[in-house]
Amino acid sequence: MKCVICKMGEMAEGKATITFDRDGVTLVIKDVPAQVCMNCGEEYVDEKVAKDLLSTAERMAAGGAQVDIRRYTPGSVAPC
Repeated sequence: MKCVICKMGEMAEGKATITFDRDGVTLVIKDVPAQVCMNCGEEYVDEKVAKDLLSTAERMAAGGAQVDIRRYTPGSVAPC
């Protein structure tokens, strides 16, 4: 698959660091599985991973956290 940003690079399995920053809350999740463009470095996560990440970010914001850094493990980035 070609990258939709640079239109030149091929996508390959890789890892991404995803950062959410909203309303004074910063959440960083490392080692997120993603498709990464070999030319420009653009990163794409699949729908299941994106839903997991967004759910986690919402819970962190609702829980009052200001800064949190986690390593991605499927289904377990959400706080206990």
